[in-house]
Amino acid sequence: MLDPTMDIPRDIIFTRHDGRRGFEWLALSYRMFRSASIRWLSMVMLYWIVLIICRALPFIGGLAPFIVKPLFSVGFLAGAWRQERGEAPKAADLFQGFRSNLWALLPLGIFLVVGSGLAVAATALIDHGRLLGLLFDAPPADLDSEAAAKRVSEILSDPQVRLGMAFAALCTVPTILAMWWAPALVVFQDAGVVTALRVSFKAAVGNWRPILRYCLSVFFFLSVFPSLVILVVSVIVPEALFPYVATAIFVPYGLCLIAILQISDYISYRDVFHAGETLAPIERRRPAP
Repeated sequence: MLDPTMDIPRDIIFTRHDGRRGFEWLALSYRMFRSASIRWLSMVMLYWIVLIICRALPFIGGLAPFIVKPLFSVGFLAGAWRQERGEAPKAADLFQGFRSNLWALLPLGIFLVVGSGLAVAATALIDHGRLLGLLFDAPPADLDSEAAAKRVSEILSDPQVRLGMAFAALCTVPTILAMWWAPALVVFQDAGVVTALRVSFKAAVGNWRPILRYCLSVFFFLSVFPSLVILVVSVIVPEALFPYVATAIFVPYGLCLIAILQISDYISYRDVFHAGETLAPIERRRPAP
């Protein structure tokens, strides 16, 4: 008799889309966010509060946010699922991953930590361990803050270190693709850990064009657009007021962008794994007489 907890490999059908869908995922996510912005912003702020608490944990504080990331990803997926069915997302949705599929989602977080760690360790093949030394070796005790900052700047400006960082980013790609839809597959397809990672990687490779367009769009809104806004604000606003004005602009902007990106996980999953499906009508209960 088969163990019901065993991860049995199975085929999960997905659709390959053309490149333009990558930007459409963001556009649809923005529409969903706009119709319930306060709810989504409250979820994002609660998420960041929990991450701050996780970072304060002894021994594992640095790794905890990465380990629990799939659990909270499921929370945002649950909120988007609820909103798509005509209900408002709730702050309690954020903890849905802790209430269901916990033991399938935690290994995903560990996989993310291990995969990212191996990618960082791979920099030693290029820069002979200089970046790893900067990350893990304590600076000499006699260094003041200015000398320590100079040391960091010198290491990061080394061409070999920069090449090593680029190599680490390349090595991280398989982990990112395997994790792209893995939490959603665990929750919505009841896939085991190995199946979720395998199918997510396969579907992400099959949809590399929309994913590339999506990543370029995210880069624009995360880096290029803020840089342009900073340039304009620095010209218009007096220097003494610049930090306050910039904070007033970019804190809300950052929270909104994070919420939209979290929603896009659900939008892209639905588009790739449930293309063409429509929702069944929701039966609303009549009030009792």
